[in-house]
Amino acid sequence: MKLLLEIRYDGSGFHGWQVQPDKITVQSCIQDALEKLFGKRYDVTGCSRTDSGVHARQFFCTVDGMSESKISLDRVPRALCALLPDEAAVISCREVPDDFHPRYSCKGKEYEYIINARSCRDPFLRGRAWQLCRELDIPAMERAAKGIEGKHDFSSFCAANASTSDNVRTVEYCRVTEENGIVRINITANGFLYNMVRIITGTLVEAGLGKKEYEDTGKIIERLDRKAAGITAPACGLYLNRVKY
Repeated sequence: MKLLLEIRYDGSGFHGWQVQPDKITVQSCIQDALEKLFGKRYDVTGCSRTDSGVHARQFFCTVDGMSESKISLDRVPRALCALLPDEAAVISCREVPDDFHPRYSCKGKEYEYIINARSCRDPFLRGRAWQLCRELDIPAMERAAKGIEGKHDFSSFCAANASTSDNVRTVEYCRVTEENGIVRINITANGFLYNMVRIITGTLVEAGLGKKEYEDTGKIIERLDRKAAGITAPACGLYLNRVKY
């Protein structure tokens, strides 16, 4: 039996999703909780590999090789929540076919990036937003964001040390909104490269600061060169917002 867990977590206290030696990760905490609940350590596969400090409002993972349990599936989320750190929670649990894969069966994802562009930092956003604390030109950022949309080779917006062989992705939309000094960048695509959203965010912010002529982001895409794009935004403002199946 294969189970699909829907989870969410505040990434501030985790070293990312994937298991790492001697570090607290979301994956290892899920495995620990499952082992305590079912008496066996199971393989857990995630829909993404979020970095240290990145958050998830919606995240899915599968638990492979489960035997029939005396605990009904509708009781599993609450039971696991009691065993997880306060920064993570299981929202739902259901059985899925054996050929279901949380990453390869995914049709698309939406990420949100939050920036505090107010004149001073907000302690309630510590670890949950980029505390830029500088005024941004939102119309310039919106124009730059439009050039991100569509099917492109996003090599310019991929970390230089990434090992992917195919960097073509389709961005459904890239939107910039602002309310009371809080800027949100929402990006939906059929897939994302390593640090892609954070590099896009850094590029849009540089457009908003008037540092570089980034309104024609199409030229950056055409360069296929990481050096052509802007800085990599901090991990703390990034949220995996929605996963589509």
